[in-house]
Amino acid sequence: MRTYKIVFSPTGGTEKVASIIANALGAEIETVDLSTQNFSGCNLTDDGIAVIAMPSFGGRAPKTAIDRLKTVKANGAKAVVVAVYGNREQEDTLIEMADTAKACGFKVVAGISAVAEHSIAHQYATGRPDDIDAQQLTEFAKSIIKKMQASADTEPNIPGNRPYKKSGPGLVPKATSSCTACGICAEKCPVGAIDKSNPKKTDKKACINCMRCMIVCPQNARKVNGTMVKLVGVALKKPCSIRKDNKIFI
Repeated sequence: MRTYKIVFSPTGGTEKVASIIANALGAEIETVDLSTQNFSGCNLTDDGIAVIAMPSFGGRAPKTAIDRLKTVKANGAKAVVVAVYGNREQEDTLIEMADTAKACGFKVVAGISAVAEHSIAHQYATGRPDDIDAQQLTEFAKSIIKKMQASADTEPNIPGNRPYKKSGPGLVPKATSSCTACGICAEKCPVGAIDKSNPKKTDKKACINCMRCMIVCPQNARKVNGTMVKLVGVALKKPCSIRKDNKIFI
């Protein structure tokens, strides 16, 4: 049985979580990167299992990731939905992912809300997924294997609300004076929101606030408003200061 790792991971945290689960499933892995700028869909085989992983942006799955997942033809493949959040709460992310996966023809057999370092307020869930998380994620994968060996493909009770919560505004990174216009940010932006001829220019309406440009910049020359980052940190202090566990649904 082939394992498909279908991932939207602008800053790398979601990729780490998905890789731990996919590797623990112990099958040949084929990666489908939903964050590729010109992603155009793909077809899966019905004897595979897909690890579908996305970050939670304010309690919702990123619209770009959802729209791209809709172009994947599952052909009856099984799916594990993985919502990765920054130690606050995943809210409606997982149920939105599960609903979309089923609409694509996947059979959802498991889900997990997993924690990774917050993509903006890095003081929360710093270094996660860590060794404890890796052990939990590996055990989760083993439980999926046991479920498959028992020929059980029942759908788990995925938490969330319908209709999904409304998405809120995000922070748009901007180029600083350290920018050398190397163009890496424009090349790596999942939605092409950065002008390739002038990387210091960003289309605010196209930007999905994923923070990838900040992560990939070799000069550390892209920043979000410092005052806003501090306000986000303060707002998240109460819900994010206590370590949250990964929540498993199988």
